[in-house]
Amino acid sequence: MKQFKGRPVVPGNVTARALVSQGGFNTLASFQKALMFGDKQAKCSDQNNPDLYKQPMYGAALCMPQTIGSTTGGMVLYCASAMGRNPACLLFSKPIDSLAAAGAILSHVWTDVSMPTVDSLGDEFLSYVKTGMTVTVEADGTVTVK
Repeated sequence: MKQFKGRPVVPGNVTARALVSQGGFNTLASFQKALMFGDKQAKCSDQNNPDLYKQPMYGAALCMPQTIGSTTGGMVLYCASAMGRNPACLLFSKPIDSLAAAGAILSHVWTDVSMPTVDSLGDEFLSYVKTGMTVTVEADGTVTVK
């Protein structure tokens, strides 16, 4: 068990199974099929992300360095939340980009969905956490990985 301290972008408390991407997370490519074709598990459709491809993102603690790709990323996160296909939380080793932050904040403000978001957890966080581990997020940005 190890604890990490990051900056809470969207505060909240949650415990979920880790789903880890070592590379940048392309929000649009990852959620596109889930949003267009009704995949309630939100299996990752980004074939360029071997860590996540075909893995269910719904309800997972999505751990990544940063997001990449389309300027629609924020709205994709909001749509995933509004449609009930969102991750349990978003955990970034690096500072969050403005588009992902906007999507997480809009999800928090405009839906009843809780999707705590923490950034700046550090490279050690991403080296330590593995897919399948249990991650607990606290409102103050403390993340415990077991």
